[in-house]
Amino acid sequence: MLNVETIARQIVAREGGYADDPDDPGGPTKHGVTLTTLRRLGRDLDGDGAVDLSDLRRLDPDQAAQIFLEHYFRRPRLADLPEALQPPVFDMFVNSGRHAVEILQKLLVDMGQSVAVDGIVGPQTAAAAALAQAAAPRHLTDAYGIARRNWYYALADRRPPLRKFARRRDGGKGGWIRRAESFVSARYHLTEAEHRARVAAWD
Repeated sequence: MLNVETIARQIVAREGGYADDPDDPGGPTKHGVTLTTLRRLGRDLDGDGAVDLSDLRRLDPDQAAQIFLEHYFRRPRLADLPEALQPPVFDMFVNSGRHAVEILQKLLVDMGQSVAVDGIVGPQTAAAAALAQAAAPRHLTDAYGIARRNWYYALADRRPPLRKFARRRDGGKGGWIRRAESFVSARYHLTEAEHRARVAAWD
């Protein structure tokens, strides 16, 4: 099991550098940290009294990793989840906030656990996740990754401008799908043909 600091550094590397895609609902980002997040945290990195793009451009990988550790792992109480679930839920929380926990909670409900789908890791969710992990120790992480992949496809179904994040221009798997599958056993990865069939209706 990787330690959480290593996971945070991997997330920073996966997120890449500065980006400002007009179709990305998160707006400008660097190392996966949005300008909105930087402003919410009051990170005036250049000391000019305002948190703006200049501060975002100054953000370095170590600072981004520390933001993720504190605000996307520790404060949401992801450490209360089974260890095997922590990497994929943490990665998804950085990518989509509380949706990461909602996906898990819906999966737990499907597995017969009694848990509210509220996007919060409280005692009920932690206990239900522990029970599910004990019942299916070889499968829960894969099931979460598959549910995450399905969530991305469904989001792109509803919002056409976001489809480029799930499907490359050549029709292959986009970054969202490859990112979800990076936490899923290879035997559960969609083939290219299966992926293309799933997104065929987007044409």
